[in-house]
Amino acid sequence: MRAELEKVVRAVEEFYAREGLLFDKDLGERTLTHRLAVYLERQFDGWQVDCDYNRLGERLLKLPHGTIVSTDDELGKSIFPDIVVHRRAVPENLVAVEVRKATNHQPVEHDHHKLRGLTDPHLWFAYRLGVMLILGRKQVKSSDVYLGGAIDRQLSDWFAGRLKDTGLA
Repeated sequence: MRAELEKVVRAVEEFYAREGLLFDKDLGERTLTHRLAVYLERQFDGWQVDCDYNRLGERLLKLPHGTIVSTDDELGKSIFPDIVVHRRAVPENLVAVEVRKATNHQPVEHDHHKLRGLTDPHLWFAYRLGVMLILGRKQVKSSDVYLGGAIDRQLSDWFAGRLKDTGLA
């Protein structure tokens, strides 16, 4: 998993090096998410990188009943990960990324819940890895790594250390 996380670090590094204007103009999270996805795509050769992709093959991604669900659609059932690294045709899910601006004052629990669900190995669409990024103007303010439906503290600490080593945290 560290190899995949290293690719995320390199994408975040390039994102901050080239996209400072987005923060200067205080543009929205969807704009930031799209631009970060561009840099992720460069790192994950042979994989597709999409924003708000809520399918595995023909099936919709949905969290189980009785859980907090996304309000990104009118039914409130489907989940829309901010960025995914996957193979559409196979289908195979590698990395799910949730992105937030540090200035977003909405509770972060919704994003954490999505990543717990997206990486839960008991669900049919599980991603191998989930990454939560809270982006400040000049660096990542906070991050978490999800594995097996929960925050993996060891990988999270390693990832945060790598971001810090590159001046991104």
